[in-house]
Amino acid sequence: MSGWFGFWAPKGTPKEVIGTLNKAMREALADPAIKARFSELGLDVAAPAQQTPEGLAAFQKAEIEKWWPIIKGAGLKAE
Repeated sequence: MSGWFGFWAPKGTPKEVIGTLNKAMREALADPAIKARFSELGLDVAAPAQQTPEGLAAFQKAEIEKWWPIIKGAGLKAE
């Protein structure tokens, strides 16, 4: 199991705003200094295909489909 990070915006956020935020995030993740710091921290930068709203949504859906049966089967609950 691994952890991962993502950015979400409230439902109804204009697509232009999401596009601007996504562009800034992708530029930051491409910065060699950011990549180096992430590497020092043991973090991986997501593949470019996952660095879009659609890519993150697909990844999140796949993670839920993978882990939900295990969580449910173990009877785990948030406290």
